[in-house]
Amino acid sequence: MNLSSARLTGHDLNCLAAWDRSGDLCHLHPDVIDPLHELCGQVAAAGLELRVASGFRSFERQLAIWNAKARGERPVLDDWGRPRDVHTLSDRERMYAILRWSALPGASRHHWGTDIDVWDASAVAADYRLQLVAGEYAPGGPFFALHTWLEQALGAGTQFFRPYTTDAGGVAPEPWHLSFGPVAREFEVRLSPQLLRDAIEAADIELKTVILEDLDTIHERFVRSARCIPSGDAR
Repeated sequence: MNLSSARLTGHDLNCLAAWDRSGDLCHLHPDVIDPLHELCGQVAAAGLELRVASGFRSFERQLAIWNAKARGERPVLDDWGRPRDVHTLSDRERMYAILRWSALPGASRHHWGTDIDVWDASAVAADYRLQLVAGEYAPGGPFFALHTWLEQALGAGTQFFRPYTTDAGGVAPEPWHLSFGPVAREFEVRLSPQLLRDAIEAADIELKTVILEDLDTIHERFVRSARCIPSGDAR
């Protein structure tokens, strides 16, 4: 697969295909479309309705989210989903607080079109306001049945996997986040710290100084740790 730095970091919107099912319109890598249709069918057979809340996200969109959180214009949550006052934090503390729930621009798996955020429309009313928080997928939450089904199905060899299943001190667990392994691994091995550094240096991004100072640590804790490939296969 010919992957330019622009494709790896979300600057290239070409080579994407439209996903339009049940009113969900987003863009994905073309190789993800058919397997996702198949996954939706499998979920439907279990009496659930898998819907896609988010697919491809550009660098500029991720940058807008990052900058708004860094400025305190969007909420930054703690590990229990409670808003934090970012103005009481140092620049480095603010950076890591944002990284807990939001990817660094250029490092989001959503840049590749291989990753999606999913929910179960059969479990809630049509006017339900989706939050994509852990409580929705926990016991008693509306999407616990989907979470349980995915846990069993993904463990049975499906090509989709969840990159953020456990808390290893990087990205908080995201039970709603699915990645299509056969394509995602091609992006994973090529997103190097230097490529990410080039993207950050060229961007008008809040907290740039501390990001660049800690970029190797950020790459290890928040990017490399989510790979679906064995660590020895990295190149």
